[in-house]
Amino acid sequence: MKRTMCMFLAVLMILGLTACGSDQQKAPTETGFKPALDTSVKCHISVAGGYNNFEALEAEFDRFNEYYPNAELTFTKVDDYNNMIGTVLNGNDAPDIYVNYSWMYGREQYSSSIDHAENLADPALGLDLDCIRNNMILRTDDGTLPMVPVFSNTYGMLVNNDLFEKEHLKVPTTYQELVAVCNAFREKGYQNPIMGFSREETTSLFTVTIYPFFCGTLTEHEEAVKELNTLDSSAGEYMRPSLEKILQFLDDCCVDLEACAEIENNYDAVILRFFEGDVPMMTCSGDTVSGTKKRESRSEAFLARPFTYTFAPVPMSDEGAVFLDMPNLQFSVNKNSANLAMANEFMRFLVTPRELNEMAQNKGLMSPTKDLSFNSMYAAFGVVLESRIVSPEVLGLMDDAVIQLRQAVYGVGTGALTIDEAIAGYGSFTP
Repeated sequence: MKRTMCMFLAVLMILGLTACGSDQQKAPTETGFKPALDTSVKCHISVAGGYNNFEALEAEFDRFNEYYPNAELTFTKVDDYNNMIGTVLNGNDAPDIYVNYSWMYGREQYSSSIDHAENLADPALGLDLDCIRNNMILRTDDGTLPMVPVFSNTYGMLVNNDLFEKEHLKVPTTYQELVAVCNAFREKGYQNPIMGFSREETTSLFTVTIYPFFCGTLTEHEEAVKELNTLDSSAGEYMRPSLEKILQFLDDCCVDLEACAEIENNYDAVILRFFEGDVPMMTCSGDTVSGTKKRESRSEAFLARPFTYTFAPVPMSDEGAVFLDMPNLQFSVNKNSANLAMANEFMRFLVTPRELNEMAQNKGLMSPTKDLSFNSMYAAFGVVLESRIVSPEVLGLMDDAVIQLRQAVYGVGTGALTIDEAIAGYGSFTP
C-alpha cells in the first residue's frame, strides 16, 4: 500500500511539473492580449511613416507574430512624408496603418490624413485607450478619434546624475532651487552649469525652457489662447511674462550663450557635448534624448568616463516645473484597408501598457501611457503634479501661435530684440 501511494504521488508531481512547463511555454498570454481572429489567417499589413528605420516597431511585429504567425507586417518609409502621405493614401498601394499628426487636423492640405482615418474610439475595436494619458487623446469636432499616440514628447534637460551626487546637490524642482544649484556648481568650478543649443530658433534653449512656462501662464485664460491664435499683434502682450522670465533665467543662471553657440546642432552635437561630462544640465527635447543611447559609443569622453544620466523638466516657476505633454508620433488605421480586421487587431495588440512602454523604451522616447515610472530616464516627469501637466492640443494653442512665441523668445534671448519689440512683432514673425 505504501509503495502504491508513493508511486501515485510521484505521478502527480510529474504531471504538476509538466503543467508548469506548459504554462511557461505560453508566455505571450501574460500580456493579457487574446487573439480575436483566426490565428492561422494569412495577410499582409503595411505601416507607412517618415522614419528611415523603425526597429522598435519591427520588434512589435515579431511579438504580434507569436499570436498570428502568418500575418506579414512591414514598415515603409515615405519620402517627404508630410507632403506625400495624402497622395499615398489616395493611391493603389495605400498603407493599412499610417503615421499621423494632430497638427494636420483642420489644415486643408492634410485633409486626406484625417479623411482616411478610422474612428479608433469605436468601442467595437476594443482599444485600451484608458492606458493613455487623457490629454494625449485628440478627438475631432465631431467626437471621433482619428489617431492614437504611440510615442510622446516634451521639453526638459539631460541631467548628469553623477555630478549631482559627487557635489552633494539635488536635481532642482523649483526655480529657486535651479538658481541655487547653478550658483553652487559655479562656486565648485563648473563653468557651464546649464547649457543648450542656441544657434537657431528650433528647439533652442530659449524655446525648451520658456514654451512650457508660457503654456502654464495660459491654462486659466481661455480668451488669451483665442486671441493668440488670431495672430493679432495686440495678443503679443500675453508673451510678456515669458519674455521677462527668459532674461531673468539667463542672468540668474549665468548661461554662457557664447559657449552654447559652439554647439552646432540640436541633436548629435547637444548629446556629444553633454557626454563630455562637465555639464550638469543640458536643455533639449525628448527627441534628442532618444538618440543618447546609440551615441554613447561615439563619445570618447563618455567611454573613458561613463556616467548615469536622466531627463527632467526645467523648473522655471517658483511653483515647480510645467510638464508640457505632447504627442510625438500617432497611428491611424486606413478605413479603406483591404485587411481592416487584422489592422485593427494589431492596433488592439499595440495599444496596451506593456507594448506601448516596450516600444517607447526601445525607441528611447517617452511612452504615452499613464505610468512613467517603468523607465528611469523619464521618471521625473511622472511625479509632476497633474495640475502642472499641460497639453498644447487640449489648451487649443495653434502651431502658428507657437511659431510666434518661439521667434519672439529667440530674438529676446539672443539680444536681437527688446521685449517691447518682440511683443509688437507678434503675428509678423516667419519661421
